[in-house]
Amino acid sequence: MGVEIRPITKADWPALWPIIETVTRAGETYTYPLDMDDAQARAMWTPPPPGGTLVAVENGQVLGAAKIIPNQQGNGAHVANGSFMVAPEARGRGVARSLAEAALAFARDAGFRSMQFNAVVETNTVAVALWKKLGFEIVGTIPKAFDHPTHGLVGLHIMHRRL
Repeated sequence: MGVEIRPITKADWPALWPIIETVTRAGETYTYPLDMDDAQARAMWTPPPPGGTLVAVENGQVLGAAKIIPNQQGNGAHVANGSFMVAPEARGRGVARSLAEAALAFARDAGFRSMQFNAVVETNTVAVALWKKLGFEIVGTIPKAFDHPTHGLVGLHIMHRRL
């Protein structure tokens, strides 16, 4: 796979926004507002240090991104939080796994001690399986916390792994 994982640049945003918009509007995997606009998404997906955003790029085309931020402030800031999005046409090619491995390394290098996902939709079985393969455990599930557009009320997993 000729995919490069690297830090985001300002020039990447016009290609990343349509991916975020498509995934968000589908309403199947994120608790974001369905009508989130470009400015809101940019503020959310371009965090300051110690956080950061990585992009997956192939032949100049952005295929997806990983955002790493502190999960909490203050005494909880040693735990990272990660968010991942891959363009629908790039799924099934290992892009998410490459982004996840790079995000884990980024978080470790930034001094985080673990990574936690606060809201993995339980019907997102592909993501749940990938996170488990990468060493994440489901530490809890909030029942009926996500209103899925086709499955109705489903649970949100909290997943964690040490770095």
